[in-house]
Amino acid sequence: MSRYRNWAIDQPLLLPPSVSEFVPPDHLCLFVRGLARDVLDLSVIERTYSRDPRGYPPYHPAMLVALLLYAYTQGIYSSRRIAKACEERVDFMALTAMQQPDFRTISDFRKRHLAALSGLFVQVLALCRDAGIAKLGHVALDGTKVTANASKHKAMSYKRMKQVEPQLAAEVAQWLERSQQTDAAEDEKHGEDRRGDELPPHALAKIRKLEQMRASMERLEREAQEEAKRVAAERAAKEAARGKPLPGSKPKALDGEPPDKAQSNFTDPDSRIMKKGSTYEQSYNAQAAVDADSQVIVAQSLNNVQNDVDELLALVDQIEDVLDAKPREISADSNYCSEANLEGLEQRGVRGYVATGRKKHGTASPTSGDTRGKGALTQQMRTRLKRGGHRSRYRLRKQVVEPVFGHIKECRGFRRFLLRGVEQVRAEWSMLCTAHNLLKLAAVRI
Repeated sequence: MSRYRNWAIDQPLLLPPSVSEFVPPDHLCLFVRGLARDVLDLSVIERTYSRDPRGYPPYHPAMLVALLLYAYTQGIYSSRRIAKACEERVDFMALTAMQQPDFRTISDFRKRHLAALSGLFVQVLALCRDAGIAKLGHVALDGTKVTANASKHKAMSYKRMKQVEPQLAAEVAQWLERSQQTDAAEDEKHGEDRRGDELPPHALAKIRKLEQMRASMERLEREAQEEAKRVAAERAAKEAARGKPLPGSKPKALDGEPPDKAQSNFTDPDSRIMKKGSTYEQSYNAQAAVDADSQVIVAQSLNNVQNDVDELLALVDQIEDVLDAKPREISADSNYCSEANLEGLEQRGVRGYVATGRKKHGTASPTSGDTRGKGALTQQMRTRLKRGGHRSRYRLRKQVVEPVFGHIKECRGFRRFLLRGVEQVRAEWSMLCTAHNLLKLAAVRI
């Protein structure tokens, strides 16, 4: 008699198991599968499919949506890694019913339906509200810099572009002339049927760089001209209100010329060099408003601006638009503090706890920093936070919103966007927030 249980690796199963038996009945993959199949409205995606498909039928869109959402909850974002998981992991097999879409199918589906996939954030957030886990008693706001799919070494200032562009153009012209001479010589020697016009790889690389540089210069110049029109219109409105010209010299923005320090990245022109801790990286600024009771993300956005000040009221309005309710309290750090924002919170009936200053060194205090010369609302906010002391509602900010960024970056390993361009990256951030809320929803539903 054997000492061990029979390890019959070659024995086939008499009855094939159901795919739902691959995992426990309360597994997250079954929850996401049922949500995509029975609850989420995927009509926007389904309308893109022909009612009379030719050839082999496509994969069910609900299955691919469930696959992407579940993969994001597991910290798997690459289409190749998702396809590999469909072949190796039983939880993915249970979700797909053992179908194995290849990585190109997954990638193309995500790119083709990126806008619709990002819109699922609203549907999942509404489900969180219906489940009673988005109470909006206290909401904390913050932003985090996420590295773009581009290297900061591929960025160049406008001043440097003006210096390098003529040199690079001359070098490219020299390569083209040399290629034409070689082509003519080989035609004369070997006949016209023999090819001799191929440029060496390093010459082709310089041509691509020249095209990227010229496109970046045109974009910077176009943005400078648009900024000049905006500044001129604001200046004209102020002068009309005063009835006389504004004092002082005219701002340089009116010249319509990009400043020499203006930079553009050749790989992802929409991304910007931003400060991340003690370093600078090519990044985007991702925003999230988080409910204090459940750490559900109740509003999110993304931009390519270092400063957060313009995002506060937009996030508050987004909460009301989606959940049809306003948060009672809002906490945010000093990056969101401005007279306009504090006035906007008062007009909306939301009690704010917004830091008014920040020390340059050491631990930041919500009331530190010099507020002389700032408005009355900032002074009132400073008094509110100071009176609250360690019991102030502002203390909730870090313990509410920072763990959410920690889960996304550390636990689920998302530290760099896969896509490029602000619109696509904005949709990618929305999918990350949707996956985060799915995990919160599953915790109370399963």
